[in-house]
Amino acid sequence: MSEVRFTDQHEWVRLEGDEATVGITRHAAEQLGDVVFVELPEVGRQVKQGEIFGTIESVKAVSELFAPISGEVTAVNGELGVHPERVNAQPHDAWMIRLRPTAANEADSLLDAAAYTELTR
Repeated sequence: MSEVRFTDQHEWVRLEGDEATVGITRHAAEQLGDVVFVELPEVGRQVKQGEIFGTIESVKAVSELFAPISGEVTAVNGELGVHPERVNAQPHDAWMIRLRPTAANEADSLLDAAAYTELTR
């Protein structure tokens, strides 16, 4: 069973067993406009909750990407380097990184779907 949580910086994290998948929300993608470039970390990098792990560039702005939880990067979505527009088309399917969490309980401090919906109203 997977659980999705959200940051107030508009990242989502889906926890599945000992893996966490991270991306940005539809709200963030809509606010950014057409995404033209995504910079992601190297596999093996350790990130801490709230730390910048990459950047996303759109026709409107360059924004930083923040780690929703701490962990080791185990995979990056290389497709986004070639097709960054997939973030706009399917933000919840166009994951950015996968982590091996070092403190999965950090997700408890994140927003659930109802709280995130309220935040973005």
